Amino acid sequence: MLRPLHDNVVLEVEPTEEKVGGLIIPKKGEKTAVAKVVAVGPGINKDGKTVEMPVKVGDKVLYKEYSTTEYKQDETKYLVASINDILAIVE
Repeated sequence: MLRPLHDNVVLEVEPTEEKVGGLIIPKKGEKTAVAKVVAVGPGINKDGKTVEMPVKVGDKVLYKEYSTTEYKQDETKYLVASINDILAIVE
């Protein structure tokens, strides 16, 4: 498993075909923008200052699609994203 550094989070991509609050979530095979948080960094930004990490493990989040780094372990796809690229928590 990945342990994120700084203000990064690790996301697990989950294929979904549901509608959330009026938003249509892309179907399997399309670029998704919703994932589950599986690890959260300590909250230290590039200037060395502590920042609040507003997400926690288990949260489903909406993230910027093209601002992540992909990592695959076994058959599971993970993404590493900066907290600044997390747009919302899906409730």
